[in-house]
Amino acid sequence: MSTPSPGLASAPARFSDLGIPPTLTAALEERGILSAFPIQAVTLPDSLAGRDVCGKAPTGSGKTLAFGLAVLSRLAAKPRSERQGRRHATALILVPTRELAAQIEEVMVPLAKVIGARVTSIYGGVGYGKQVTALRSGVDVLVACPGRLSDLVGRGDARLSHVDMVVIDEADRMADMGFLPEVRRLVDRTSGTRQTLLFSATLDGPVDKLIRDYQHDPVRHDVVPTGSDQGDVAHHFWRVESHERVAVTTKVVSASGPAVVFCRTKRGADRLSDRLARSGLASAAIHGNRSQSQRERALAAFRSGRLDVLVATDIAARGIHVDAVPLVVHFDPAADSTDYVHRSGRTGRAGADGTVVSLVGSEHLAAIKQIQRRLGLSSGVSSPDLSSLAAGVAIRPVHEGAPRVKVKPEARGYGKRGRATSNERATRQSRSSRDRSRTTRGSGR
Repeated sequence: MSTPSPGLASAPARFSDLGIPPTLTAALEERGILSAFPIQAVTLPDSLAGRDVCGKAPTGSGKTLAFGLAVLSRLAAKPRSERQGRRHATALILVPTRELAAQIEEVMVPLAKVIGARVTSIYGGVGYGKQVTALRSGVDVLVACPGRLSDLVGRGDARLSHVDMVVIDEADRMADMGFLPEVRRLVDRTSGTRQTLLFSATLDGPVDKLIRDYQHDPVRHDVVPTGSDQGDVAHHFWRVESHERVAVTTKVVSASGPAVVFCRTKRGADRLSDRLARSGLASAAIHGNRSQSQRERALAAFRSGRLDVLVATDIAARGIHVDAVPLVVHFDPAADSTDYVHRSGRTGRAGADGTVVSLVGSEHLAAIKQIQRRLGLSSGVSSPDLSSLAAGVAIRPVHEGAPRVKVKPEARGYGKRGRATSNERATRQSRSSRDRSRTTRGSGR
């Protein structure tokens, strides 16, 4: 494996200079995409040269176009008549969640149209009919979750023997969710001469074994986004016991939202969403038991500003792709540093600043100390302090293996018995009256 590449500090590269065909470059420019993000700039030349590529970069760093343009550029090099004569896909993109599959399809379809290529996404939670119809009509690129694709392969509706380019996205999340055995079975069905691109926020453990087993002499690129790619993110760890967490969450969201709030369980997410709604916040939950249409409606409502809070479980953490989310709240603290990185990565995206607040009970103190030590965050847990959120205390977004950074200590609390100040009450009353006309449980529930 090649030596890891550092993050780019030079001027942004233009896609035409990276080898992207003129038709695709023009389509990008029409959409206002003029230069490449670091992960795109370092991986595209190797991908276009036919190398196996292993890319390490966090969510929100531009990985979708990094592999999407590589796939479409390879298709563009083939005669259109040859592609139109094929029914089965020649490129496969495997992803862990249906939201991510839909998001990648949304990005790739407009670009694929300019070269006459067909892209479709395959995932569970919806009926088979439309997906089977799309496959029978012919497809060039399959964006798929492993479980549903395996079902369709087993039914004979999908064949992978023509696939000569495989992308494995969010490989570490695939491992966390137990998908890697299915991923292996699917990749084994593709061409033995395939090119394999793998992208992940972490590359150790089972992901490293996947790299060794399925990539041939891969070139590795480790990219930590520069300040121009991601905003500053402030990380706060507040001592809050269980009976106080809903009230504190309501205050934090009222002061600094809208927010994505993370719970560990599906039942807990539903319960918290209901309680936040009763507190006057427009809220919806998103987790594995929600139907695809419910999840899509909730995300659409959150993106459009009709929701104050999106309550999510870890399984949905990487499927939430919304730029300019100002606040992430760990209602239930992350289980480990990897989950903390992925949850917190919902904010500080696309150059916007963000805030991350972890509510830490006495039973969580030891685990939080390990996370802080692993990620190089200043240790310690303090009392809740809304004024520190407005003060703009910020550090760079955290990544696995990042150098140590300091977080400004927070000392002031809410005051006696956890009561909000008059300014905080006014903020909540104003926000509550503004949202009273909304249906607090309507969107995505």
